[in-house]
Amino acid sequence: MFVHVNDARYIGDYKVWLSFNDGAQGEVDLAPELYGEIFEPLKDLSFFRSFTLEGHTLSWSNGADFAPEFLYELVA
Repeated sequence: MFVHVNDARYIGDYKVWLSFNDGAQGEVDLAPELYGEIFEPLKDLSFFRSFTLEGHTLSWSNGADFAPEFLYELVA
């Protein structure tokens, strides 16, 4: 089965609550993952909070996203 993010809610700082298509859910702290050219802009909290769900995962307007499988591992 392919893992999909079904729902995402901003909690605070760089934390997001996620639920997945298999029923798994939980909080992830993405602060340690915000390195590299594409993720640097996400250090601005107002930009970080602007995520959407696109392609079954978290996505930002600058093209940054995280693989749903990676997010799933952070929750598990």
